[in-house]
Amino acid sequence: MRCKRLIIILLTILPIVASAQYDIKNEKISTWMFQVTYAYQFPGMDTKTLFGNNHSIGGSVFYKTDKNWVFSVNGNFITGNNVNITRQQLFGDILDNNGEIITGDGIYGSYALFERGAHFQARVGKIFPVLSPNPNCGFFVQGGLGYLFNRIRTEFGSYASPPPALAGDYLYGYDRMRGGFAWSAEIGYLFLSNTRVFNFSLSLEFTQAYTRPLRKWDFNLMQKDTNTYIDQYIGIRAAIYIPTYKRKPAEYYYY
Repeated sequence: MRCKRLIIILLTILPIVASAQYDIKNEKISTWMFQVTYAYQFPGMDTKTLFGNNHSIGGSVFYKTDKNWVFSVNGNFITGNNVNITRQQLFGDILDNNGEIITGDGIYGSYALFERGAHFQARVGKIFPVLSPNPNCGFFVQGGLGYLFNRIRTEFGSYASPPPALAGDYLYGYDRMRGGFAWSAEIGYLFLSNTRVFNFSLSLEFTQAYTRPLRKWDFNLMQKDTNTYIDQYIGIRAAIYIPTYKRKPAEYYYY
């Protein structure tokens, strides 16, 4: 009986919430938004010994209160084509005398190295309605806590099979995968249009992670890597927002 009453209450309230209409131009509102985001990042500390500049692509679920506090949960995929480590540092003794890798087909193989990773976090922030078209946007600051990992991805040419030493699970012994607790800080400008059509933000972001190797064995070291690392990313981030609130219709219509 209690469950039935709860369902009836929810069915009564949800249509009211979904149909709520706001005048964003003149009042502070609370709303859910979806965010699609991209950042170009520069590495710092221990990160730059392995990787160069990279890209961060992701999205989040974003909630803004009528007091201009913002809360979000987001995830970002890290990808890059710049790996600073040398062949000898990465593959060590599996290279031949010419510094090349012989594939499973007995020929020299071509391969490429990439950065891969991800960053998941929960964030809280505050919007200050300065130089904004309405009281719901302006300059903002926010911070987050979460988890970050990165690794080296090795891709071989499709025409040849990988060498036995880099096939299957053996490849994990060379990818230098590490991860750990991360925190971030961001400052920027958020624009929410009065018509719901155009909503974006541009910001400067700093992320620092305290990471440990996640593999049980490093074949180049011939032992487990027991070191700890500080991974840093400094980026310029742009985002597009999709709000869920309904705009209040105009007070007067002219025909």
